[in-house]
Amino acid sequence: MITTRWIPSLLTIAILSYSAGLLAQQPETNEDVNRALRHATTEWAMVGPHLPDPATATPEKLAEAADVLRARRMQEDALDYYRYALKRGGDVSKLENDIGVTLLELNRFPEARIAFKAAVKARPKYAQGWNNLGAVEYVSGNPKGALGDYARAVKLDKKTAVYHANLGTAYFELKDFESARTEFARALKINPVVFQEGGWAGVQAHVLSTSDRGRYCFEMAKMAAGMHDVDNMIRWLARSSEAGFNVKDEIAGDKDFAPYRKDPRILMAIHNARAMRTGQIADSGLAGPPDTP
Repeated sequence: MITTRWIPSLLTIAILSYSAGLLAQQPETNEDVNRALRHATTEWAMVGPHLPDPATATPEKLAEAADVLRARRMQEDALDYYRYALKRGGDVSKLENDIGVTLLELNRFPEARIAFKAAVKARPKYAQGWNNLGAVEYVSGNPKGALGDYARAVKLDKKTAVYHANLGTAYFELKDFESARTEFARALKINPVVFQEGGWAGVQAHVLSTSDRGRYCFEMAKMAAGMHDVDNMIRWLARSSEAGFNVKDEIAGDKDFAPYRKDPRILMAIHNARAMRTGQIADSGLAGPPDTP
């Protein structure tokens, strides 16, 4: 790889020498240590020599290198190459979005917010950028801010399921369960597996508190019941009960569950979830009969 070379003035050399002396007295950050350890691995020895020259490579090649580094979980190095691509005149909105996603992976939320804001500033109709800005607001504890960003993403792109799913999650966090169910239903209509494990691209249910997670799963079960999707209804009810939500009382007066209240699979799911919470063995051959709602 060709490295960038430059010839500093004597004054610059003096300043750099003095700064280096000061820096040598400072403790290394965790990022510095992690990077040094990673650069000492055989994997880096295989990747490093083949990275493009930041001074001469095209923005596309630099961004491609960043993608490879990120895929290999070398996020700090990926950030360097996304920024090299920016300096070489790459697509600002896409690169800032990629930078933001990488920073999110590193839990550097304030920096991620700055990157996503730069992405949508460069391209105001960038739905993915608005969705990701919503995600960083959500995980930072600002569901109202997330709601506005997700709504903007949905307005710009109504055909992406995860945008509706994320908007629904923001509504849910704000206790607007009716609006949440509406968005969840729209998400499912576009992509029936959007809520399954690994089916999300953004905020997931696990970021909710334990109590909210139980209610969240119950709302998903309620929606499935309204769609006569019995298998998913039972699956979500079981998860809700496992999270400690009072499924038995909630379904008793809910019209959506009226056709299924006596379904033995629901009774068994509630019984087994209760047994799991209390550390008991819940097995059809060992457990007692389930309670009747």
